[in-house]
Amino acid sequence: MTSTEAAGQRFLAAGEFMWMEEIARTLKEELGPRADRVPTRRLPDVVFRLAAAFASDLRSLSPLLGKVTSAKAEKARRLLQFVPQPASTTIVDTAASLIE
Repeated sequence: MTSTEAAGQRFLAAGEFMWMEEIARTLKEELGPRADRVPTRRLPDVVFRLAAAFASDLRSLSPLLGKVTSAKAEKARRLLQFVPQPASTTIVDTAASLIE
């Protein structure tokens, strides 16, 4: 962040949104046997909501079910020429690092 326009500002370094199912599928495809323990089944929303009724730490997540959460990094793209790498690359690199 050497741009003088960036001085004193805050930036989001965000890329694309991925559902947990997509993350799991990506890990399975890219890491092969190293991702054997990654669950790929989808937990039905109704089961999650039922669990949230008994687990207070899950309650705040219930309203987020089925909603895409996206952060805009336009300011970083414009002022810093920020180009995020694909989310799948970040996911696989992180998982590989954790495995190692």
